[in-house]
Amino acid sequence: MTEANQEIAKRSRRLLWVTLLVIIVILGLAIAVRQRISQTSGFLGQFNKTTVSQAVVVEKVEAVAKLVSSESTMRDVVIYENSWYGSTKRSLVVVTGKILAGINLEGGADVNIDDKSRRITITLPQATILAIEITELKTYDEQRGLWNSFEPGDRDKIFQLAREQLENSSKELKMTEHANQSAKRFLETMFDTDGYTAEVVFRPSP
Repeated sequence: MTEANQEIAKRSRRLLWVTLLVIIVILGLAIAVRQRISQTSGFLGQFNKTTVSQAVVVEKVEAVAKLVSSESTMRDVVIYENSWYGSTKRSLVVVTGKILAGINLEGGADVNIDDKSRRITITLPQATILAIEITELKTYDEQRGLWNSFEPGDRDKIFQLAREQLENSSKELKMTEHANQSAKRFLETMFDTDGYTAEVVFRPSP
């Protein structure tokens, strides 16, 4: 082999090594850039990922509790009788009142958020009758006893009977059950977004 051919062979080998080195450097840079992009995407993904905080859930629960509170106007008949030594007084009264049923959150709502499984569990107290307002008591028939006349205390008892009658009527209409179901439906639909699943459960009645 001539000197010229040897020099060409040396240059070829040198060029081959330089080419391999460049390829290795390029591959190393490509891997490093890919890892950096992956890390950046994961970091940004933490901010782009929608999460639900407990404060947000509680705020919406309070808003829904007010929303599902229902007020109904009712009218009922109260019959009051009182006997004393064989003398009976009797009164027939028609009572009209407003009944407010809803969820009282004074006892608090328990919220459990599992971000990994994207599940929200909300535990609420049972709906109750929040208020009863008697707007009218109208007497249609009143009979006093021979020695058993009506006194202010009788009016108080009639008023109390009227409240109890309206409360019983609200139970027959299942107002509290409607409030429970409305709250459950509203909240589960409200939080059933962004991949979350919500479940509303109620504490047992005391």
